[in-house]
Amino acid sequence: MSFKDHFSAHAASYAAARPTYPRALFARLAAAAPGRALAWDAGTGSGQAAVALAAHFARVHATDASAEQVAHAAPHPRVTYAVAPAEASGLPDASCDLVTVAQALHWFDLPRFWAEAGRVLRPGGVVAAWSYARLHATGRVEAVVDALDAEVGAWWPPERALVDDAYASIAVPFAPVVVDAPPMRVRWTAAQLLAYLRTWSAVRRCQADTGRDPVAAIEGPLADAWGAAARRTITWPLTVRAGRADDSSPPRPGRPAAPRAGLPPR
Repeated sequence: MSFKDHFSAHAASYAAARPTYPRALFARLAAAAPGRALAWDAGTGSGQAAVALAAHFARVHATDASAEQVAHAAPHPRVTYAVAPAEASGLPDASCDLVTVAQALHWFDLPRFWAEAGRVLRPGGVVAAWSYARLHATGRVEAVVDALDAEVGAWWPPERALVDDAYASIAVPFAPVVVDAPPMRVRWTAAQLLAYLRTWSAVRRCQADTGRDPVAAIEGPLADAWGAAARRTITWPLTVRAGRADDSSPPRPGRPAAPRAGLPPR
């Protein structure tokens, strides 16, 4: 199965520069699950969520369609990584207590993924997907980042609109589960923020199309906005969409599932 690969070419920098998720999120997800035997992290990327899940589950199966992403994923004795699409996990039926998707649901073939999640979840199991988009920072830093976002806006893949919408237009075909997520929060240097911005898929596509680095153009304005502080607090609100499987009619291929229409491409 083909997939839209925006990150394999810079898997190492992605693994190093992306922020990590708050530990409280994983404690709340584990509390919602019916057991702690097995969690599947789909679209694991560099394994940030998978390693965090391992603090709560005996085993974590983490998959990504990108071999490069998996090669750079963080190792953990309770995490098993596999190169596989989210639509075909390779797991047995009714084997998972929890299925998670961290900042990746918008890349999936949603009807096929929901069917796969329904297949592998045990009765009462939970599927949870979360996203983050616009960051918040003190002073004029946020305005500089917003200017970069506007500059590369034409290069965002169409799926980015789902992230900007906080996954609100995606229908989750399971019984709703409310999971309150604290925001991601880091204390970063200006160099760390610049490294993160260079992992944006829009920035990479802009570089490939134009031969210029749009992040380099904001280094001066960012330094001015940053001021004398060694580090600043950067936050991203997290939005979680979650649902619980039952033992009556899990989703199957061909059944209606998450609509993707209704959002303009960016």
